[in-house]
Amino acid sequence: MNSSTIAFVIHPRRTDATETAERMKAGLKQAGFSIFYPQQGEVREDCHLVITFGGDGTLLLGAKTALKHHCPLLGINLGTLGFLTEGEPERLNQAIQAISAGDYSLESRRMLCIRVNQEEKSYLALNDAVVTRGGFARLIQVETRVNQEHWSTFIADGVIAATPTGATGYSLSAGGPVIAPGVECMVITPVCAHSLQHCPCIVPTEAEVFFHLREDRDQLAQLQIDGQSMCTLQAGDTIRVTGAEESLQLVRFEDYHFFSVLDKKLNEWSRPREDQHL
Repeated sequence: MNSSTIAFVIHPRRTDATETAERMKAGLKQAGFSIFYPQQGEVREDCHLVITFGGDGTLLLGAKTALKHHCPLLGINLGTLGFLTEGEPERLNQAIQAISAGDYSLESRRMLCIRVNQEEKSYLALNDAVVTRGGFARLIQVETRVNQEHWSTFIADGVIAATPTGATGYSLSAGGPVIAPGVECMVITPVCAHSLQHCPCIVPTEAEVFFHLREDRDQLAQLQIDGQSMCTLQAGDTIRVTGAEESLQLVRFEDYHFFSVLDKKLNEWSRPREDQHL
């Protein structure tokens, strides 16, 4: 990859992210790489790698640039343990050497394709698509169909369609299952449903999932993709979610041990933070 172009995506409010990026930039430029910053409006025709500095949220921002350029993505993890990030600040020199030598593997993560009503515009999600009441006060009624077959009408705060990658995020917090990477499926998880009968459901990746805001109820909702609000939904709107043709390629320097990371992450979540006051 010598003489290649690399995009840096940096957590905007962390000084340690900026400092780590500067250290890695110096090493990569010495190795012959060119660096640019999409967050600052810089544009390149070619991009061979995207590197993010932060956590999984910053990696999701970098995913947009990686997908645009059809190139792999490397996350340098800062702070708490990340599910998706790979590199550590203490091992920047090893990471630079591995990038220079092409000594890494790629892990493919399937994405979701989301459309609103019959619009041609579509959205891509690495983690999840969420129909949520957001800041609106009332619970929403969402009729849910799988391949045009009615499943249930959720009266809830919202409903989630998540990839295996996103299953350890919002879906897990809402009571959804953990799904190992590489499993070809998506999980539908209601959020705070007003019934004890509603439970998560795993469906094939190629299934078509429809979330329909019932028109017989005066209601508003929001569509969120990977944690970002995309648009406001009204009664009668329908969201279609299915597996996308696109996949995100994550850089791995060594074998990725998902269940070891999961165990550490869940233990971390179960402990109160030092700055929390009980």
